[in-house]
Amino acid sequence: MSSSPLKKGTYPLDGIVDNLKSGCQERVSPLFQQAARRVRLFDRAGMESLRKELKLDPHVVRKWRNKLLKHFVTDAEASGGMPGADRVDLHSLELVRRFDSDIDGATKLLLRTAGGLMIEAVILRVASGRTSLCLSSQVGCAAACDFCATGKMGIARNLSPDEILDQLLIAGQLLAPEKRRIRNIVFMGMGEPFHNEANLFSTLDALLAPDIFHHPPSKILVSTVGVPAAMLRCAERFPLVNLALSLHSVCQDVREKLIPLARSYPLDQLRETVLEINAKTSAPLMIEYLLLAGYNDSLADARDLIRWLNGLRVHVNLIPYNAIAESPHLRGSDRATREYFASTLKAAGIKTTIRYSLGQDIAAACGQLVKNENRRRAIN
Repeated sequence: MSSSPLKKGTYPLDGIVDNLKSGCQERVSPLFQQAARRVRLFDRAGMESLRKELKLDPHVVRKWRNKLLKHFVTDAEASGGMPGADRVDLHSLELVRRFDSDIDGATKLLLRTAGGLMIEAVILRVASGRTSLCLSSQVGCAAACDFCATGKMGIARNLSPDEILDQLLIAGQLLAPEKRRIRNIVFMGMGEPFHNEANLFSTLDALLAPDIFHHPPSKILVSTVGVPAAMLRCAERFPLVNLALSLHSVCQDVREKLIPLARSYPLDQLRETVLEINAKTSAPLMIEYLLLAGYNDSLADARDLIRWLNGLRVHVNLIPYNAIAESPHLRGSDRATREYFASTLKAAGIKTTIRYSLGQDIAAACGQLVKNENRRRAIN
């Protein structure tokens, strides 16, 4: 049975792409070609066919799957004595390396697809004891946000549901020896989730399914730069899953500079979308607002934001900026400015929090780790 290595350290890489922007085809190693002939763990129809072929009791298969997906035991422990286990491909990703923060509870996982493309997922252990997992939905991103390292990479391809779900399985197995369980799942990693809508929805189905992960929908959050039609479809199909809008400015010109995709979706359309989502869901929609010195952090900016949010059921999350080399012209607001901005919103009756960034010593900017790893391996 194939399994993903769950140890610290670097592992040999075969077929790594030299540059994600080149759009070259993934090269699939013989190991994964062999695995493709087996049944994939998250292929319900394939698993059921295998069960019938081997005449296995459904309860046995259910118990085996629960060990993996709800208790996150090791591959060997879950599959020991399980008939047909050698025909099930448990992982579509390989854990290449883990980076643990020396200053807080963050762990970045560098993962490799079957064809050698690199992605990352991030485990966040907060002081309260809660553990969150930040998932990637694409290799690279087409949104090209000026403040995001992933956006500077371009787009290679969408991740499949198996590849997204395997990030959770691998992270859960790493956390199990710590007696920790993943409470919150956030789609805030590499990629724009709604540019991979079909695979995102299939992933959410699996996360919520009682016979797979059975994760509470209220503990899942999908973050987007703003794709209105897809946001509405998500709210209709998954009304209990939380949505977050990366807003960052209510001035159209400023927002377009930060998020080129904003040219396709004006602020008036986004506001109407939030209003419609409020009517379909019970939880407030999260507004993510990255505070950038001289761009969007003035008192006038705060007042404009208050007017834009008037009548909407939202929770504002103010985000410190993690600098990236590709955008030297951007600078994060200082602490005093962040706190004053937050107090102005709160005084207007808007629920507001200031996010505390974890993992700054391990390339906290989303996508930065993968870019650096690919560059280093290309040179070597």
